[in-house]
Amino acid sequence: MRVLCTICARGGSKGLKNKNIKLLNNKPLIFYTIDHAKKSKLFDKIVVSTDSKKIQKISKKYGAQCWFLRNAHLSGGNVSKVKVIRDTLNRTENKYNLKFDYIVDLDITSPLRKISDIKKAFKDFLKKKSLNLFSVCRSNKNPYFNMIEKKNGNFKLVKKQKEYFSRQKLPITYDLNASFYIWKREALIKKNALINKNSSVYIMPKSRSYDIDDYTDFKIVSYLMKNR
Repeated sequence: MRVLCTICARGGSKGLKNKNIKLLNNKPLIFYTIDHAKKSKLFDKIVVSTDSKKIQKISKKYGAQCWFLRNAHLSGGNVSKVKVIRDTLNRTENKYNLKFDYIVDLDITSPLRKISDIKKAFKDFLKKKSLNLFSVCRSNKNPYFNMIEKKNGNFKLVKKQKEYFSRQKLPITYDLNASFYIWKREALIKKNALINKNSSVYIMPKSRSYDIDDYTDFKIVSYLMKNR
């Protein structure tokens, strides 16, 4: 069984400049994800895909493989991450002349995950024989209760199958917390590699599910890392 770890690290960031290498407790943010991947001891290869020479240098320093710079057409802010992961898989298989059975993508912006989360999730994934797995946490907001959308100039509830007057009676919903994603190879290379009936989830607590998107998120995560 061969397992590839992909880490996607685009140089540009709109919400927080140079986010992926911004110092968090005296270490660049990407360090924590590379460190988690190495210490999990799950992976045959740990490969960073980036369009930045600076990120490439830092990634190599902390023990990841990063021999290529991502092509421009895969480096824009509107590019699907799945396309970047597929590209990383193809490049790695071609370079080493081998085929991976499973691909685990670890997101740089989720440094509060535990190594045990990665290991337990992968174990559950194999046990359930899913095609893919996504890390999630319980939703703060519930689309059946307090989320609205604007459609055709009017506001309405996102979901309204029936009226709910108590949170306790709501259907349970989850947020994708962007910590990690796991695929069987054949599921990843297909066009529809997202959630479907053959997917499973790994539920994480909110305390480990913060996804750094802007400066406020960064400060919250920094505080939690110092005080946990």
